[in-house]
Amino acid sequence: MELPWAEPYKIKMTEEIFTSSREEREKWIEEAGFNLFNLSSDKVYIDLLTDSGTGSMSDKQWAEMMLGDESYAGSQSYLKLQKVIQDTLGFPYFLPTHQGRAAENILFSALLKEGMVVPGNSHFDTTKGHIEFRKAHAIDCTIEEAFDIDDLHPFKGNIDLNKLEEVYKTHSKEQIPLCLITVTCNSSGGQPVSMENIKAVKELSDQYGIPVFFDAARFAENAYFIKEREANYKDKSIKEIVKEMFSYGAGFTMSAKKDGLVNIGGLLAMRDEELFRTCGNFGIIYEGYITYGGLAGRDLGALAQGLMESTEYPYLQARIHQVEYLGKKLMEYGIPVQQPIGGHAVFVDALKFLPNVPRAEYPAQTLGIELYKEGGVRGVEIGTLLADRDPETREDRFPKLELLRLAIPRKVYSYKHMDYIAAALKNVYERRNEIRSGYEIVWEPEILRHFTVKLKKK
Repeated sequence: MELPWAEPYKIKMTEEIFTSSREEREKWIEEAGFNLFNLSSDKVYIDLLTDSGTGSMSDKQWAEMMLGDESYAGSQSYLKLQKVIQDTLGFPYFLPTHQGRAAENILFSALLKEGMVVPGNSHFDTTKGHIEFRKAHAIDCTIEEAFDIDDLHPFKGNIDLNKLEEVYKTHSKEQIPLCLITVTCNSSGGQPVSMENIKAVKELSDQYGIPVFFDAARFAENAYFIKEREANYKDKSIKEIVKEMFSYGAGFTMSAKKDGLVNIGGLLAMRDEELFRTCGNFGIIYEGYITYGGLAGRDLGALAQGLMESTEYPYLQARIHQVEYLGKKLMEYGIPVQQPIGGHAVFVDALKFLPNVPRAEYPAQTLGIELYKEGGVRGVEIGTLLADRDPETREDRFPKLELLRLAIPRKVYSYKHMDYIAAALKNVYERRNEIRSGYEIVWEPEILRHFTVKLKKK
């Protein structure tokens, strides 16, 4: 018989997690202002809030933690990371940062001014927040197929070239500091961008003199989907695909807490030496010296090793397979999810799941709260709360998709945990018609409200 597939790793250490009663969870979430971010981790059974920095590191990464060179400038750990970024990702200049949003802060401090626009494919929350904080505008140019959860388009993260060219035609070159391609595209459901589309965006942008940058938090997962879904790349290695993908960019920001396989860290890379010097000055102001950027040497070494491991096919196959397993299990139960299943998470369509909850009462947040009360599973809303208010009208912005994201940490949970998650959500789905109201805001900050907002039941 053919040998069954199995994970390409074995487990050396476990961490105890605790169960709780529904009554306890109902009390805890009310005390948290019905904000899942406000729950302490000991009150969560399975934590799918994010895949950012929540994964398990390998033995070789832990070895790098012991080998860390903590020199303030020019440490050996930095030099290891420099070599990986040059050899694996193909960029001559980079700055380490403490996480991805710090890389965004440095890049946008160097390039972005009031009134500018940044076109791309469904910018994520901190990206849009950094843009709007500077009184600039993020313009979503994602293909329309991304907003139909039943459409099986293999690359729903793609940029619509007609939408992008319209931005280029209606704005001057000076108004557009960059085009940003997010790989994979989180806000549209963890959906990949094809190599064909990346090349086409680069070609179009070159015609208008606009540099292309990547939000590369999940670059390796994007490369995996290119290998699996684009015929011309089926015989290419992940590292070959990554190298080509990045060859079309002037630089990237990266939360290394995703495909860097570390618990803390970020990167800003570029090809232009002058831009590197400008960003380096901002990096020193915001993060620390240019060879450590807010990270310990041990973290730099673990990141260098993580980037090498995340660009290996067996790891990615295991990673994507587990996410897909949960997605298919939910679909078996009739639960509406974004298809095809994304790379790092399963995204549940809250509008179809909870048709009786008004849009203004935050259906995706409502669904997340119900899932937590049902089984102690913590997801995160990717919908109206995250979309924030329009910076000018201060009215709620209603995105095309209202999703509950179930982000799977890397090499942390078992397939039995996936079964538990699916069963808990199935139980909520079976009583969905009884859920007829959501929540209203008691307090919110001016920007990025979903992190700290307080709510009450309608």
